[in-house]
Amino acid sequence: MPTPLTFKGDKKAKKRKRVADDADPEAPASKSSSKALTTTDADAIADDDSWVNADAPTDISGPILIVLPTESPMCLACDANGKVFCSQIENCVEGDPATSEPHDVRQVWVATRIAGTESYSLKGHHGRYLGSDKYGILSATSTAVSPAETWGVIPVPDNPSTFSLQTGRDTFVTIDDSKASGPDVRGDAETINFNTTMRIRMQARFKPRHKVAKEEKALEKISKKELEDIIGRKLNEGEIKKLRKARREGNFGEVSLELKSKSKHDKYA
Repeated sequence: MPTPLTFKGDKKAKKRKRVADDADPEAPASKSSSKALTTTDADAIADDDSWVNADAPTDISGPILIVLPTESPMCLACDANGKVFCSQIENCVEGDPATSEPHDVRQVWVATRIAGTESYSLKGHHGRYLGSDKYGILSATSTAVSPAETWGVIPVPDNPSTFSLQTGRDTFVTIDDSKASGPDVRGDAETINFNTTMRIRMQARFKPRHKVAKEEKALEKISKKELEDIIGRKLNEGEIKKLRKARREGNFGEVSLELKSKSKHDKYA
């Protein structure tokens, strides 16, 4: 289910935490810990509102910021009428486009992979799709996805984590800095060059590899006391590491049962 776009500093609604059944203190703990994140861990991942660079086309999903190759950091944006323009980025560290984050919902596009293809649709904040006509004029006025609203994301050779956006007519989105009024963006470049080279920023929780790393880290966040309560005795460092590794790998139930069995044998030895 899609979640609404949030910016850093926004207040988050408090979420109710699941309360475990106290009838059997051992069985639920080992079962719930073996293969799934706890509610608290899952909430922490879902609430990650930081922005990261997309490193490959397959990373791209959900809300994105398309950072343009302008002298001062700017991004692709559209207004409520579907007019596409270059928008100044205010949220970045010392003018570094690789740290850009949106401050205005008009700067955000929702990227969705088109089923059965390598292409994407890009939906603006007003629910209309970004497209390019035969003259290379960009607009976001369409309520449906046709070939004109279909976009290829092409990695730029020898420039990691950058891309060119390819239209349905095999041309590329480009920047024209020649106008006195400021940079203009079009979709009629014939080849990939500096002016077509863009960076795509996305919310961290939608990036597959980042999400996996966050989940693994969350699974490690179980205290020594919690583990000792599950096993029913004091544990040494080697046993704690073994249990935390089992949580990451999904065989916590088997390893915890093995240590519980060892405890019983030691007791009657």
